[in-house]
Parts: sequence; structure tokens; C-alpha cells
Amino acid sequence: MKARNWRPVPLRDWSLGSRVMAVFLSLLLVIQGAAFFATQASLFDNARRSIADDLVVGERALQRLLGQSASRLVEASRVLSADYGFREAVASGDLPTIRSALDNHSARIGASVAAVLDTRFGLRVAIGADETRLRRTVLHLVAAAQRGGVSDALSLIEPVDGAPMQLVLVPLKTPLLSGWVLMGFSLDPWLARDLRSVSALDLVVLARPQAGAAWSAPIGTAGSAVSAALLRQGLDAAARESTTLLAGAEYGWRVLRLSDLGAGADGEVQAVLLRSVDEAVRPYERLRWLFAAITVLGMLAFAVGGAFTARRITQPVRGLLEATRRVGAGDYQTPLRGTGAGDEIGQLAQAFEGMRRNVAQQQLELRRQAFEDALTGLPNRLCFGQAVVAAIAAHQGPAQGRTAGLAVLVLNLDRFELVNHMLGFAFGDRVLQAVAGRLREQLGRADVLARLGGDEFALLLAHSDKAQALRTAQAIGAAFNRALTIDEQTIDLSAGIGIACWPEHAVAAEALLSRAEVAMRSAKRKASGAQLYDSAADSTSTLTLSLLSELRRAVEEGELRLYLQPKVDFNDGRLLGAEALLRWQHPQRGLVPPMDFIPFAEQTGFVRQLTLWIFEAAARAWLRLASNAAPLRMSVNLSTHDLLDTELPERLVALLERHGVPAAAFCLEITESAIMDDPQRAQATLERLSAAGFKLSIDDFGTGYSSLAYLKRLPVDELKIDKSFVIGMERDADDAKIVRSTIDLAHNLGLTVVAEGVENAAIWNLLHRQGCDEGQGYHMSRPLPVDQFAAWAHRWLDHTATGWGGLELEGLDEPVGA
Repeated sequence: MKARNWRPVPLRDWSLGSRVMAVFLSLLLVIQGAAFFATQASLFDNARRSIADDLVVGERALQRLLGQSASRLVEASRVLSADYGFREAVASGDLPTIRSALDNHSARIGASVAAVLDTRFGLRVAIGADETRLRRTVLHLVAAAQRGGVSDALSLIEPVDGAPMQLVLVPLKTPLLSGWVLMGFSLDPWLARDLRSVSALDLVVLARPQAGAAWSAPIGTAGSAVSAALLRQGLDAAARESTTLLAGAEYGWRVLRLSDLGAGADGEVQAVLLRSVDEAVRPYERLRWLFAAITVLGMLAFAVGGAFTARRITQPVRGLLEATRRVGAGDYQTPLRGTGAGDEIGQLAQAFEGMRRNVAQQQLELRRQAFEDALTGLPNRLCFGQAVVAAIAAHQGPAQGRTAGLAVLVLNLDRFELVNHMLGFAFGDRVLQAVAGRLREQLGRADVLARLGGDEFALLLAHSDKAQALRTAQAIGAAFNRALTIDEQTIDLSAGIGIACWPEHAVAAEALLSRAEVAMRSAKRKASGAQLYDSAADSTSTLTLSLLSELRRAVEEGELRLYLQPKVDFNDGRLLGAEALLRWQHPQRGLVPPMDFIPFAEQTGFVRQLTLWIFEAAARAWLRLASNAAPLRMSVNLSTHDLLDTELPERLVALLERHGVPAAAFCLEITESAIMDDPQRAQATLERLSAAGFKLSIDDFGTGYSSLAYLKRLPVDELKIDKSFVIGMERDADDAKIVRSTIDLAHNLGLTVVAEGVENAAIWNLLHRQGCDEGQGYHMSRPLPVDQFAAWAHRWLDHTATGWGGLELEGLDEPVGA
């Protein structure tokens, strides 16, 4: 007999138990494999992140070691500069004695290069190096010292004759400055060994005698193969740190430039910190093998248990399969045999039998629940949507209704959350039932009322235009004017109602309902009762979905604009400063006013980035304006997020130092409400800002809730009266009294008073007579771009020089330069 060829059995022909086993074993293998490789990748990622942290720490350690070395070398060099005989020789110009002293002291302290410079850094005597090359090195060293403003000792690292050296420059005083002593010390291998001992990092010092020359590695602990690979491959110094393959192994590296003598220096010295990725991962090798062993044992245990379970399940399941086929065919009469077992399979059979008896009843109940709200008995959202579709189809058919359209009203109760919170959810359900009853009173025969969910209802007016829909909405609003009384509890309710009409606002049922909801949200925001759908409101709500990413793009792509509004002295009309204001030049929407994006930025916390942007733009504008006239004081607004940022003072000080602008040139304006959100934390931040030199101002004073007892403890310099009081003081005696009282209060506290909202000459003169210090408003100028502000400032200076009239300032009803 011939042996039959073996062929694999297709998976579809396997038994249920075999397929269950195969599927679950495959899933387990996939999951364990994915977990293994994910763990592997995580280990390498963690190792790389750990290496990055180690390299940062290693850089600090290297800088500390170099600093300690520099301190020792400076002290050693000062011994020579303090020698009386040496100083006398330098003072008398005795060059042989100077050279002899340099030789002796260099040999004693191990210096490779030594030189004496005159007070103008001219080279007088030099040993140990070519004088021409040493003279250029001295010139670069002196330039670096002058850039740093060094008047005492200076230490830098630079290649001299191709060898990396630590150069020390020490003043020679007798007691006046009579010259400088320069000492050069070759970097020793102990530097790399010490760094290795404290940080587990390898160090390779690279040097080249001049730009374009080949690099050499005179010092290093990474091994000759790694150093040679490093010299062949080179590193991108601009990248500062990265990973690369060196001698067949992956290393994390970080480059630190040790030489820093500026442009034109003869050579360059760099320190490369290295850490092997394989070395960092090695401690986790045992964990990987343990994970693999657990995977294998888990597969074996799962195979044994799965085989037993599959066999236990499949036999009774065959009986359930036959019963399921009968139920699927609509036979609910034939009982299921074999339901008496007490195990899980028997319980499953009993549950199946119960399902058979109840399925018909459940079908009816499910149908009711699918289209009806259980609480109010009204149609639900699904049923209402189908009614809208049917109504639209009826209008589009040949036998369309008497009117040309239909309307959907969406209603949402106001303050319903408060009812639930104060009186309980059970009482809230009864309120919803009462509201449903009151809405039924407004229905016509063909109209449909539904509860969409929560406290939201919808009405379909099958034959209605916009005017009829508005009348119905107003009738509903009038119905809510009557209070609800439930269990002797009186409830006053109102609602926001949104209206969308077909076909004006949408032609599809889903879009029509959606736009009615948009109109409802608009009505609730405006507290207007009823509101027709407005596409502008809809586009605004859509734009907020991408507003944060657009704001980030605006910062990155330079779409933000700085505007300045001047602040003027009431006494002599001098231009004292300007408030820095933000505008957004959107590529599609044009110039966007701040109220369209600042509140959103405050909600999301992005206002911190906007604050830093406008602060830096104001610093650049200050430098530009200060070069043309007397320096101005820039006022910048801070938000609540800014005040709660503990690192804000350091950020602002660093920014000003980078631009060379004094902190006193800035006045930071803070609203009362921002301070009161977290008074203690805000006060701590304000005290640090004041200590840094910033002027501080309370903006919109009079509109917040801060107490005078707390206000007097704040380190503020001025109060800014809110324009709502200033604008009204001309025709409202109460506003005038508030402004006068605020001015007196601020002066009694030693504060400057600024009034915003100076719109005309009459308000100007009232504020001037009341003793206000500074003013800001359209009477002088509206906010202007920096270029236009500079031109306005010149015109204002000419105007005040020729037309200043003291208390009565005439001829300024039209804003200058507006």
C-alpha cells in the first residue's frame, strides 16, 4: 500500500473546541509578543531618556570640575602676581628678571605657557609658545574679557600650538594696575577620569589648531576605537546632543564647546560627553529573559486549561444551537429540553427558555422605548427625527401642504440644574412632566412635541413660516410666565427657544434640528427668550473648535500685531507712556479684535504665551521709541493665569535682560478680579515683580470686589479708573462722585491715578480739575500700530508745545493722529 500524502485540514473544518483553542492561543501569543516588544522599546526609550538626563548632569559636573581647576590655577597664578620682587621687576621693565621669574614659577606650578602683558594687554615677555600665535590668542582672550566686563581674574580654554590649554589671566597691581600675568596649563587626562568616576560618562576632548584643520582627540576615556570613529564621523555641534553609532555601538552624546574667544580665534576645543545605550539597557537584560519565560509558561498553562474548557462547553452548546435555530425561525412554542442541569450551561439553557417566553413581549416593549420618552410619554429624539423627515417629504411631494414650509423649535429650560440640586431629582422629574403638559397646550393638530433629553424639548410646526414660528415661541414664553406649583412649591421657570425653518435654514431633517439647537444656545447666551437661526452664530461656534490651534499658528507665523494707546499727563500734556494692546491679523478674517480670542485664550491657559509675546513686542517697541524721544513707560496687562505662574517674574526679567530694557520701563496692569482669585499667591507674585523694578497698576478699578484692607497691602504704584465711570461722569453726577472719591483715595494712599475712557475735551477738563494724574482715551488717540504711534507722538509733541492751554485743553475733540 502506498502511504497517503498528509495535507493540513482547513480551519473552517476544525471543531469548535479546536478553533477556540487556536484562536485564543494565537491571541495570547500576539498579545504577549506585542507586550514583549513594547517593553523592549520602552526599555530602550527609557534608557535614551535616562542618557539624556545623565548627559545634562555630566555637563554640569564637567563645568564644575573645570571651574574648580580654574580656581586652583587662578590662585597659583596670583602667587606670582603677588611676589614683591616680580612686581618690582615688572614696574622697572627688567625683562631678564621677569623671564627668569616666569620660568621658575611655570616649572613650579606646571604651567606650559606663561606671559606678562602691559596694562593695554601688549605682550612684553612670553615663554613656552610661539609669540606670534600667543599674541593672537592674547588678543582674543582680551576681547572676551572686555565683552564680559572682566576686571579681575579670567579663565578660558583655547588651543595653543594645537594643544588644548586652560588659560588664566590675572591682574598685576602695585597697588595700581601695572600689567597682567597670563598662565596656560595643558588639560590633563585626570579631567576625563574624574568625570567618569562621578557620572559614569565617557569624555573625549577634541581640539584643532585653527578653523578648517583636522580634529585630534588628546584626552578621552571612551577607548581608541570610539575616539577614532568620532574623529572620522564628526558630530553636528549645532545639534548640541543626539545619538549616533560609533564603533558598531549606539551612543548618546552631548557637545560642550570649551573654547569661547569669539570670532577670529585660531582654534577650537570641544568636550564630547558619551554614554553607551547598550550599557544603559544591560541592567534590564534579566527582566527580558524573565518575561520570555513567563510567556512560554503562560502558553502551556493556557493550552491545558483551554482544552478542558472547550470540551466542557461544546457538548451542551449543540443543544442550544438547535433551539436557537427554532427561535430564529419564529417558533416560540417548542420548549428546550435538557434545562435541569445546575451548572452554568444548565443555567444558560434555563435563561434561554425564559428568553423564548418573553421575547414577544420584549419586542413590543423595546419598540415603545425606542420611540417614546418614559418620563413624559412624549416622542423621543429618534421618533421626532422621523416625524421631521416625514413632514419634509410631505412638503416636497405633489400634495404638499397649504404653507410653503415648516419650523422646528428647540427649547431648553433655564436654571433647571438648580431645581434638581435644591429639590432633588424626583421633584425635577415632576417639573419636566408639568412642562410637557404646558407645552401640549401650544400644539396644533399636525404639530409634534418631543422630549430630546434632559430638560430639552422640541416642537415640529408642520405648517409654519418664520413669523408663525416666532409667534408660537412667544406664546410658549408667555406660558412660562405663569409659575408652576407642585406640592405647594412654586417654581418660576424660563427657557431659551431656538427656531430653524425649512427650507430657509436647512433642507435635511438632521441639519434642521441641529441648527435649531444652535439658535437655542444663542438664545440662552443672550437671554433673549426666542432666537431665529443665524448662520453667523453657527460659524462662530464652529470656529472655536480650531481656535486654539489657529492661535498657536498665529504666534508661530507672525500674525499677531502690537498696538499702542498713549497715556498723557493731565498737568502739562506730556506723553508719559502707552498701553500695549494685542490684535490678530488673521489671513482669512482680517484684523480680529481681542474680545474674539482673548477670553478663549484665558479659558485654555494659552494667554500665558500671548502675554510673553506682547511683552517681548513691547520691549522691542520701547527700544525703538526710546531712540527717537524720551523713554516711555509701557503698560502690559496680566491675566489671572499670569499671576498664578510662580515663574513669571524670572521669565520677564530674563526677557528684558535679553533686550537690554530696564524693568522700570514697564507698568504691569492687573484687574481686581484676577488678584482676588488667589489673593495670597497673587500678592507673592506682585511683590516679586515689584522687587524686580516693575511698576504695578490696578486696572478697571471699581468693577471688582477687592477690599480696601487688602488693597493697601499690595505693592502697587497706580490705580486705573474703569472707563465705565469716566465716560459717564459728564452726564451722571454719581459717576463723577465715584471718580472724584477714587482719585482722593489713591492720592491718600500715595498712588498715581490713570483715567481710561477720556473721549472728549469736557471729560478731560473734569478730570484735570479733580486732580487726576494721567489720561488715556480716544480724545488723544485710539490704539495705533507702532509705526503710526511714533508719527503720532511727534505730532502730539508739536501740538502740546504750541496749543497747550493748561486747564482748558481746546481743539482736541478730534483724536490727534486717529
